[in-house]
Amino acid sequence: MPQIGYSRTLCYAGRMLAPLIGVSTSITLDKDPERAYVNTAYLRAIQEAGGIPVLLPPQLDEAALGVLWKRLDGLVLTGGGDIDPARFGDERHHATCEVSEARDALEIGLVHRALDDDVPLFAICRGVQVVNVALGGSLYQDIADQYRDTADPTHKPLPHSQTEPRDQPTHAVKVMGEGTRLGKILGALELEVNSMHHQAIKTLGRGLREVAWAPDGIIEGVELADGNRFVVGVQWHPEELVARDPAACNLFAALVGEARERANR
Repeated sequence: MPQIGYSRTLCYAGRMLAPLIGVSTSITLDKDPERAYVNTAYLRAIQEAGGIPVLLPPQLDEAALGVLWKRLDGLVLTGGGDIDPARFGDERHHATCEVSEARDALEIGLVHRALDDDVPLFAICRGVQVVNVALGGSLYQDIADQYRDTADPTHKPLPHSQTEPRDQPTHAVKVMGEGTRLGKILGALELEVNSMHHQAIKTLGRGLREVAWAPDGIIEGVELADGNRFVVGVQWHPEELVARDPAACNLFAALVGEARERANR
């Protein structure tokens, strides 16, 4: 029996090939009815890479989440609203918005589950901030108001909340190449990315290292210093760039590849 491509088949020789990838969702706030939702770009990017997305909304109770978690082979933490600054010991800034206690609790819990069970984790935009906070790090709650480039404090930060279309790159990112998982995955030490965030990593969480930066010094990529485990986060939105950018495709392919290996152990 010939083997069919990973993105078009679920099973081969009785074994699962397409790994199940958990995808965190956003939640509506102060609206009736309450909704859980996620941008379809994430789902398309995961499927194009050969994975099967499984939505993980904040409304899941612990029992339901536990059942799903046992079946997942990988995890994507998506973008969205801000994290409650109380989780990193800060007072709320006036620009902090769309805070969901339920989503914070779910995603921070997922980070610890992924680390405990060695589940490959790819974090995007808000997701990379969640990983950082879950590991004891802190955030700039508003880049424009709070951040200054330590190399030259007179320089204003870049406009990280772009008004251009979501699939249009707006600034460069430099990546540490030697000895980094992110550099190896991307296959490039400098790339153009899109930018849709007003918060960013301030102090790094335990076990993380910064491996990519915007021209103004904002941290754009992190990974777990323990190179044996797949925990990678980027501040941009590669799911919106996969149609034009091989580096964006490589990120999802790397996650799905790691998840597939785990599924077939």
